[in-house]
Amino acid sequence: MQIRLGAADILPADPTALLLGRVWAQASGGPCPILVRRGQVFDLSRVSPTVAGLLEREFLTEDLEDDFPLLGELDEFLAQGGNEGPVGRLLAPCDLQPVKAAGVTFAGSMIERVIEERAKGEPARAEALRGELAEILGGNLRGVVPGSAKAAEVKAHLQKAGLWSQYLEVGIGADAEIFTKAPPMSSLGSGAQIGVHPASVWNNPEPEVVLAINSRGIICGAALGNDVNLRDVEGRSALLLGKAKDNNGACAIGPFLRLFTPDFPRERLESLKLTLKVEGEDGFILQASSDMSQISRPPADIAEQTLNLNHQYPDGVMLFLGTMFAPVQDRDGKGQGFTHHWGDRVEISCPELGRLVNEVQPSDRIAPWSFGLRALMENLSHRGLL
Repeated sequence: MQIRLGAADILPADPTALLLGRVWAQASGGPCPILVRRGQVFDLSRVSPTVAGLLEREFLTEDLEDDFPLLGELDEFLAQGGNEGPVGRLLAPCDLQPVKAAGVTFAGSMIERVIEERAKGEPARAEALRGELAEILGGNLRGVVPGSAKAAEVKAHLQKAGLWSQYLEVGIGADAEIFTKAPPMSSLGSGAQIGVHPASVWNNPEPEVVLAINSRGIICGAALGNDVNLRDVEGRSALLLGKAKDNNGACAIGPFLRLFTPDFPRERLESLKLTLKVEGEDGFILQASSDMSQISRPPADIAEQTLNLNHQYPDGVMLFLGTMFAPVQDRDGKGQGFTHHWGDRVEISCPELGRLVNEVQPSDRIAPWSFGLRALMENLSHRGLL
């Protein structure tokens, strides 16, 4: 059964939040970048036909003070269930930007990555390892600044004890782990069905803050994201990270991109508190939170390590900042931990950024990804926007 959402379910608590997004508008015959004002959806195509283009504008917030064509009420893009309504459907609030992600940026998830590695992807072995490693590693990692002299001391100590790991290297070393999560145009928005590879038996959602960064390295705004993860696949080998992370429907971003303004400065990022709720058709409920104040690297540092003189992104980039959340609550039996079931409803929320809601299904049974960059260019050209 499709998720039923309304505007009030997904919008931020602040009605004055400056929100960009994307919809597929039936009246326009294609995707449109949008401005959302008090539940109404306005077409920004005349300013730029892409969100990536909008974020390149030097005076974007001033540009958005103008009047724009009304596409409809947000509820009209949701009323039929999922992310669809009679006038179109809600899309992820990004388009040309590649989607990158930072890994192992919280101490809690750092420990869980080491556990995955030592368990070789077998969830039944994780509980024993968790009891063995959590206290030892947690005590050593608490409060350590990545790349610091203290971090070097901890590394030497853990190496001597035979506990060093590639995940600890990127967790407290000078270089952050930055990987490609998904290609441009493949991300899904709030209300859509997201995908988990059907071969996986140990997987989880990863609630994260996602930065929108333009080609000049300016952090323009933030959204919520779900970095869907296959723990068993990555646990077998870190070289399988691509298969663990990049599958059909395995990246959700939304519901909208909130631009930074005097009322929502970039500094607020490190005080955000994300909540996660997973509700299964079997009656299982998992609830947790992720506190951005616990992040080990400042978001600006992660952004600078992603986009710099050695790594250019001419269309900008969407950057997942990592999560402190790694679920350990048993679902299918003692010691088995958490894994998704088909039909799970996943809600990631934050008062400042709204609510990202998706339903989990096998990645080979959800809608295939067919509208990529070539299709976008052809569509925009046909509509006279290029």
